[in-house]
This record gives sequence, C-alpha cells and structure tokens, in this order.
Amino acid sequence: MQLSSHPDLPEMSINIQSTNNSAPSNRPFLTWQLIIDWAEEHYRSRAFTKDERIPARPGLLYLIQKGGIRLVGNAHITASRNKSSKSKTSPISDEAFLGFVGAGQPFELIAQSPFTLQAYAHADQTTVLWMYWHDLDNWPHFRREVLDAFRYQHQRKLLWLSTLGQRRTIDRLFGFITLLIEEHGEPWISEDRAEVTSGYYLPWPLTHAQIGSAIGSTRVT
Repeated sequence: MQLSSHPDLPEMSINIQSTNNSAPSNRPFLTWQLIIDWAEEHYRSRAFTKDERIPARPGLLYLIQKGGIRLVGNAHITASRNKSSKSKTSPISDEAFLGFVGAGQPFELIAQSPFTLQAYAHADQTTVLWMYWHDLDNWPHFRREVLDAFRYQHQRKLLWLSTLGQRRTIDRLFGFITLLIEEHGEPWISEDRAEVTSGYYLPWPLTHAQIGSAIGSTRVT
C-alpha cells in the first residue's frame, strides 16, 4: 500500500523503528541486549512464521524483538432463533482487525467475556519475548519505557476511536490509513527523483477484508 503526497494530507510525524536491527535506536543497546539474553536463557523467546498465531495469554508482557504482529479482537455473542416452536441459541464470533505492533514495542492481551484478543505474526520470522510484569524489576529504567509505550498506545487508540466515529466511510478509511502511516510508515522515494520523498508506505501487506473490519465496513464497500 502506498500513500502518496497530497496537498490536503496533514503533516505526519513518523517514528520508524527498523525491524532489521534488534536494538531500536531510542533504547540503549546494552539494556535491550541484556533482556534478549535473559529471554533466551529462560526460554522466553520464539520466532514465528507469517500468520502464525502467537500463544499469548493474559497477565504476561510481550516484547517484539523483530518483525511485527497484528492484533485481532473477537466478540462472542449468542443469537437466539426459533425453529419448530423451540428456542435455540447458537454462538456467533465477530472478528475485527485492531492494528499492528512493531519491533521494539510491548503488547499484552486481555480476556474479558465476551471479548478476546489474539495476536498473529504479520511478518515472517517475527521474534517475540515474554515475561511477567515483576520481571521488569530487574530493569527499572526499561520498565518506565514500557509504561510510556503503553501510554502512547492508549493515546493512539483514542484517535482510532475518534476515526471510527466518523459517519462517512471515506473519512473512516482516510483516518485509519493516516494513523497507520504515522505509526508504521516508511519513506518511499521515486527512482527518478532520489532526493525527494514522494510518499510513505506500509512495510507490511494489508488486505481489503482487514481494512473493512478495522473501519466497520465491508470488503465490497
């Protein structure tokens, strides 16, 4: 997906964290490397193939060392139906795409009936570390960074909710793509104008169905 420059497009502040380097530029390499070594020593590190489900569970903290994951939410509801004068119920699962989490970022999953969250590797060889929250006591500075990252994610989710509140589908679509580009976009440079940034693109593929579920629309629309 490519988002080209447009005069009506608001200026974007983009924070890029390379997935090719296990040490994000905004975190001291020594601390990050200590955490990686600790995770490998305690068998808390694993690489996943593309679209593989990450067996995450509530109560644990997860850190993405490399690649990226996509979050999916499921709302399990029960529908009633009448047949032959007998009332029956059948479970219905409504799945929604909730966004990406990139390299160097934390995430956690919650489970509160009837809602569940799941995480899938969105890029091949996505490497994830996991730990208990009290394990962060070993790295107080890093703990503050994790909490700051979650605060930032919370603020972004508020913007996401504001986007979903737009009445027109095109407004929800534009706001959704803008948020994705702000968080995960990388500069796109034309071959014939190497000195100019022509636009921004997502480093991962995104299907029409995932876009539709994210903005409360359908693939056809």
